[in-house]
Amino acid sequence: MTMLKAKHQRLVLVVIALVVLIGAGLLAAWGLRSEANYFYTPSQIVADPPEKTRLVRLGGMVQTGSIAQQADGVSIRFVVSDGEASMPVQFTGIVPDLFVENSGVVAEGRMGDGTFMAETLLAKHDENYVPRELQDMTEHQAQQVVAETTGISPK
Repeated sequence: MTMLKAKHQRLVLVVIALVVLIGAGLLAAWGLRSEANYFYTPSQIVADPPEKTRLVRLGGMVQTGSIAQQADGVSIRFVVSDGEASMPVQFTGIVPDLFVENSGVVAEGRMGDGTFMAETLLAKHDENYVPRELQDMTEHQAQQVVAETTGISPK
């Protein structure tokens, strides 16, 4: 049996380590392939709809006058638009407080027959958002409330 030089031993170890790392990366990618959530705009869904079994996110603006409460009392229907196309959405559950017409929304769910069936709604707000509880306070009072609740002292 021949002994490898130290230089060759290191080279063999580096090659083995690379093979193991590449293998682990491929295994992780293969395991997570069905867990990825793809983000679509209404125009992308209209042009190339995802499979009905794939969990995706639909993002856009809630159209004015499109929010309609359903007869069961817990479901709503609304339309999401990106300026080019529109997509009707149905959601059953508790609607976020920030969910209003002409605001941004991200709906997570699956495509139905022409309607996006949302399982989760995320309402987006602009950079000027202030929680309802802090709206009538001065900036100093709001900083004190934040400091009391978080333990972080104001600047």
